[in-house]
Parts: sequence; structure tokens; C-alpha cells
Amino acid sequence: MAFTVKDVLKLQVAPALGCTEPVAIALGAAAAMSLLPGDGFDSIELALDPNVYKNALAVSIPGTGGHHGLDMAAALGAVGGDPSLRLEVLEPVTEEHVRLAEEAKAAKKVEVTLLKDRHGLYVRNVITRGDDVAESVIEGLHDHIVTLKLNGKDVDSPLLAKGHKQGGSPLAAMEAWLKELSLSELMALTDDLDEEDLAFMQEGVDTNLRLAEQGLKFGLGLGVGKTLERLSRQGMIRKDMMLAARILASGAADARMSGLPLPAMSSAGSGNHGLTAILPIWAVKDYVENVAIKDVLEAIALSHIVTAYIKAHTGRLSAICGCSVAAGAGATAGITYLLGGDAHHIAGAIKNLLEDLAGIICDGAKAGCALKLATAAGTAVQAALFSLHGVNVMCTDGIIGASSEDTMRNVGTLATDGMIETDKTILNIMLQKQFSDV
Repeated sequence: MAFTVKDVLKLQVAPALGCTEPVAIALGAAAAMSLLPGDGFDSIELALDPNVYKNALAVSIPGTGGHHGLDMAAALGAVGGDPSLRLEVLEPVTEEHVRLAEEAKAAKKVEVTLLKDRHGLYVRNVITRGDDVAESVIEGLHDHIVTLKLNGKDVDSPLLAKGHKQGGSPLAAMEAWLKELSLSELMALTDDLDEEDLAFMQEGVDTNLRLAEQGLKFGLGLGVGKTLERLSRQGMIRKDMMLAARILASGAADARMSGLPLPAMSSAGSGNHGLTAILPIWAVKDYVENVAIKDVLEAIALSHIVTAYIKAHTGRLSAICGCSVAAGAGATAGITYLLGGDAHHIAGAIKNLLEDLAGIICDGAKAGCALKLATAAGTAVQAALFSLHGVNVMCTDGIIGASSEDTMRNVGTLATDGMIETDKTILNIMLQKQFSDV
């Protein structure tokens, strides 16, 4: 089955309010809650795969004044979420909803279960009120609702993902198709971009710039972007295209990870991937003479496509930081394209970046992600410039393959086969911290 660039962008790129793991929890709770008559709930049983558990554990939930937690995300979705808004499910949340969720959390109405042996994205919410029991299951994609039940009976609902009755995620067929493409074929997809696609790319830029502007203005979160910008103004570091990319990407991550109630345009299921895939390219354009906005938007589309290609190999969630290896590779591909590079240069840039960043682990979503986005953004620019000047790592180096495609497949193998125990160890460390109240 063949797909178009429009198909890829539609499935891989979407606005998301808040980190997509707690958002998926809230969406599942809101969807289950929508089946129950009346208001309020007696209990929520939440079951999660290890990666959703890891990524949702410590990150701030938007619009809550800094609240975090798996139980809080579920309770908030149940009392105030609108499931029809999908990944922006928490947009209607008010202070009163936060108060109600806090009360439910304090009353221990939410029980969370870690499904240690579960592979792939999985979120199950079972909500009871009196004699009624509602259930939702999200699987494969953060907004892919595959099951809705009321009192044990399946419920037909527009909230259910298209094709759910056939089983599996619509993403699976696309990923299988993407995996068979060469880099040149991935690049060729941008030839079919129309005005609607380019307008969507611009919407992504505008959405993510709003986060960056707020992060840089107010020094939100860890304040990585604001600090880099201040150091530049003080003359302690020099602002070049690498620093500009780092400032913009990390400033947006600062805002997003602090829980600022503004959406991000996500890529491959992650808002932070979207920030990395888009903003470094937008920053670089200011250093390129006579660049057309159309070329910038085509570069961003290529970035999304390469990001999706690598995520098809690594999986939606893994022990490897996807912002670094997937969205970082997408960004360096787009930057190289924008700077006039051909397929050879883009392949070299991807290999340069993956040699540099392949070992960066994902230890959950949190404020510190801004540091990783700063690294990914700067390295994306550096990898592109190196390749354009003939600096390319050789296939004799470690996991680097003879081609960029081989290299990206190797990174996928590293993520899916090689770091299973690493992922478990990371989560165990996080759980020990949680239970010891560190």
C-alpha cells in the first residue's frame, strides 16, 4: 500500500496541548467518562505500559499550575476533559476542575497499575460510578482509542479510531511502507506538497514559535533558552546559527515542560519532537540569504518525514531520546536541504548526527528535556554544516552503516533490541525516587 505526503503529515503531525503521555491518559479517562450518565466518579483504574508510565510520571500538566502525576492526569481528564478535542483534551480545564481532580487524588480514587511486560503504547482507563463501569483503551498512537465499553458491552462512538475494528493502528501500515523507502524517495515526497500542506507547515511553525516566545520572555521551566539568550547578550557566548537553533528549541521546551497551556505542533506523536523538527530549521533561515519561505516549509516537511521514518524503526516510545535521534535527524536533514545540500549531503548529515547523539537516553518527560532539545538543535546544525564541508563519519564507525538508511535501521535495532534492560533500569530508578519521596 502506498501513501502520499499528505497522508504522512496528517497521521504524523498534529497539535497537542501538554506532554502527549499524560494527555493520552487524560484522553482515555475523558472518553470513558463520556459514557457514564451523570457527574463524578467513584474510582478510576488506570493501567499503563512502561514507556507511557515513564514519560507521564514527572512532567507538568498544562493549565494546572504545576501539578503532575499519573493519577492527576486521569482525574483531570475525567472531571474536565473534552475527548472530542483529542490531543487537546485538556483545553477546557478550569481551576474548579483542578480542584476536583486534587480532591479525587487526595481521596485515592485513582489506582495506577504498571504493566511491566506490556510492549507498545497502551493506556487503559476503567471508571466506575455506582453500578456503572466504563472502559477505554488507547493503543499504538496517543489518540488511537480502540476500545470503548459500558458495563462490559462495546459502544460505537465517533471517538473510536477509524479502522479499529480491523485491529491494530493505522500507523502500522504507514510505518511498514516508510521502512521500505530510500532517503531519495523520502526526499521526493516533498515534490507533492501543495498549498494546503505548506500552510499546515506554517501553522506548525506559528504554533511552536508561540511556545518559544513565552519561554524566552518569562524564563519558564528550567530556563535553558532564556539563559542561553542572556549569555549571548552578555557576550559570554556568541550567537551563531547553532546557538540560535538551541535558544529557540529549548525556549519552547522550557515553556511546554512547565505546563504552559499552549499547544505544540507535534511530530511522530511527540510535542518535543515537533519542537525539534521545526524550530531549528526556522532559526537557521535567518542566516541564509535570499531564502524563500516555500523552501523553508519544504525543509520542515522533510524533517517531519525523516523523523517519522526513524520512529518507524525505533518505535513510538523507547529508551532512546527520540528528540535527539529521530527529530534531530529530521532537523539536520531539513537544515541541509535548506542550505542547498543534495541527497549525498543529507545522508552524511544524518549519519553525523546519529554518531553524535545515538546514546542519549530517554529518562521521561520533565523540565530537563529542554537541555536535550538544546543539544539536539545545535547538533542538527553542526551535522549539516559538517556534511556540507565534506566531514562525514565512516561506515567503519560503531553503529554507522554504509548508507543513512542502514544507519537509521541500526539505531532502530539499538532502541528496540539493545536497550530493553536500559529502559527497565531507567524506570526502576524513577520509581525508587518516587516511592522514597525524593
